[in-house]
Amino acid sequence: MTTPGAIGDICGKTVLVTGASSGIGLSACEALAERGARLIMVGRSPDKTEAAAARVRDRTPDASVEVELCDLARLDDIRALGRRLRARLDHLDVLLNNAGAMHTTRKETADGFEMTYGVNHLGYFLPTLALLPLLEAAPAARIVNVASDAHRAAKLDLDDLQMDRRGYSSWTAYGTSKLLNILFTRELARRLEGTAITANSLHPGVVKTGFAHNDPGWMSAAWKLFSVFQISAASGAETSVYLCADPSVVGVSGRYFAKCRERAPRSTATRDDDALRLWELSASQVGLPAEGLPVPA
Repeated sequence: MTTPGAIGDICGKTVLVTGASSGIGLSACEALAERGARLIMVGRSPDKTEAAAARVRDRTPDASVEVELCDLARLDDIRALGRRLRARLDHLDVLLNNAGAMHTTRKETADGFEMTYGVNHLGYFLPTLALLPLLEAAPAARIVNVASDAHRAAKLDLDDLQMDRRGYSSWTAYGTSKLLNILFTRELARRLEGTAITANSLHPGVVKTGFAHNDPGWMSAAWKLFSVFQISAASGAETSVYLCADPSVVGVSGRYFAKCRERAPRSTATRDDDALRLWELSASQVGLPAEGLPVPA
């Protein structure tokens, strides 16, 4: 029996990681490369993503590492990424949706969505659907969504997901986006029933990374002060790697994990009606039908 935290054989499998240029995304890439995965590292910045890929190659010289550039705050970028990968790959074994951010002030994406919602939620929703044909072509694919226990403090308002009516709060926006990650995973797993694809979400821990440094000010300073209590990026990546590779979670879907063990999320993250309505709203926002598992053009 495989013990929690043990890593299975992922050698030769193709794994795509978003937010791969730093933090737990980069640490997950390093760990997966050491185990022989064929990596596709997705990032927004050419310089940072290439530097991250070089770091992975330096650590594992025989690693297969590719770089794909995509700004998850731009829906057209995500659609273009899907088209490029569907044209050149025959399958994808693992999708690790890891990218995320917190902003001290309200900002909008290129498509007019509140930035935290746009990147942390739609930046999971649309890439997953764009890459679904490649996941369906794999023998047994996995979708892993990095959420957070920050969802426990969130109060879901499906009529105000972008905080247009409420005053903007960075913590509220972030916590809500992590709740949406879990609800999305739940509905995705339901729609994937009967296929060879699983979908799970996770809490990585409170990780010492560049998180919350997107904007200068009090939050960045407070996060730095709090860093003494935070875990390393490598430790924060352990549950992601576990869900990407461990044989003990074969066939497990729609669950929430922390420290490489299943954990119950807050009850607000288990409401099927909310998960379905979130899916329908998200599909409408990115121009897709709400039925089934549509693939963006």
